[in-house]
Amino acid sequence: MRKTIATVTLTGLALALAACGSGSSQDTATTPSQSTSPAGGGAKPLQGEKIEVAAVWTGAEQTNFEKVLQAFEEKTGADVTFASTGDNIGAYLGPRVQGGSPPDVAILPQPGLAKQYAQQNALKPLAPEVLKQIDENYTPYWKDLGSVDGKVYGVLVKAAHKSLVWYRAQAFDDAGAKPPATWDELLTTAQTIADSGTAPFSLCAASGWTLTDLFENLYLSTAGPEKYDQLSNHEIPWTDPSVTATLEKLAQVVGKKEFLLDGSAGALQTDFPTCVTKVFGQKKAAMIPEADFVAASATQSGAKIGEDAKIFPFPKSGDTAPVVLGGDVAVAMKDSKGAMALLEYLTSKEGGETWAKLPGYLSPNRNVSPDVYPDELTKQLAQTIVSAGESVRYDMSDLAPSAFGGTEGKGEWKLLQDFVRNPSDAKSIQSKLEDEAKKAWK
Repeated sequence: MRKTIATVTLTGLALALAACGSGSSQDTATTPSQSTSPAGGGAKPLQGEKIEVAAVWTGAEQTNFEKVLQAFEEKTGADVTFASTGDNIGAYLGPRVQGGSPPDVAILPQPGLAKQYAQQNALKPLAPEVLKQIDENYTPYWKDLGSVDGKVYGVLVKAAHKSLVWYRAQAFDDAGAKPPATWDELLTTAQTIADSGTAPFSLCAASGWTLTDLFENLYLSTAGPEKYDQLSNHEIPWTDPSVTATLEKLAQVVGKKEFLLDGSAGALQTDFPTCVTKVFGQKKAAMIPEADFVAASATQSGAKIGEDAKIFPFPKSGDTAPVVLGGDVAVAMKDSKGAMALLEYLTSKEGGETWAKLPGYLSPNRNVSPDVYPDELTKQLAQTIVSAGESVRYDMSDLAPSAFGGTEGKGEWKLLQDFVRNPSDAKSIQSKLEDEAKKAWK
């Protein structure tokens, strides 16, 4: 589920390093490497070809993507139009698909949507030229993520880094605390901060998706990538002992009243980004476990990134250092001449680096040079994604059917809120999670 939040502008965040311490389109699509015009100024391969791209982006996020599209236009001669769908991309695409007039390319905020559209025969399998770029530039996990019944329909082209903990530097200094590297160290740090008179955590538990992000980081590190994949696909039940172990660790935070600002009841009444304001604006708590996009709200609260607001990687609770990504998956919805050429460009090293030069972007493309990012924080986050290699994983709730993983007041969102309310009853919550998962995956 895409979270409706301000676009993060990471330009100028270099100081945050201190925080880390450390006929058919498949036959006719032209490859980007062949699309520059001849020296004599001849026609470009996609001259006159019209391409429509739909995505949820608005504001600065849309502006920056349109710059990428402009670079593609200049290279190929294509005429590309961007359509902003609003937050509910399904409501925008559904009638167009049914009416036989979908956009050439859609960029979906949820891989589950790609699977849904593929099963409705609304997507076109990616052409060999696109698959070549994916094989060269992405780990196999990303190829599998965009595949349905053995065919590749989509690829992640923009990432959000969700394995971070943001903290208020003054609160740590006042308590004499240091950024932790492990889960046990985090608990010790939290107790040190609580003893100093400040609540360690401001949770945004009224926004259920933040609890799924917290659970996913703990689960990936505790259970490991293989179990993470199995649970994501409901190949193991939510009653599995690995889920029990993760919830028991989560209870070490949410079950301790002095660890949560205003206790569990207050956390359940605090949405995102109000929880950020309570840390960096009102200075009532010390930490928020959440993604890179916290930077926007922290800045709006008057904090200086890298000075007042800092980050450390989500602490290891097991053998795996968790790197969980959210992001946007590009798919082709028409057999237009330009659709595959655009997807090939977006998945190429050249396309990725064109986008990476702009603020607020992280690439899952392992061959995008970190040196092209506009600031040191973004460079470091990008290196974290690449260095995670085969263990990096996509947001589990976004992989699930939306009734289970992406609906307010239902499924995982509601039941994790119930767990925050009563963390002593993990077995009951697991049983209910499994009941809801069976309904969603039937």
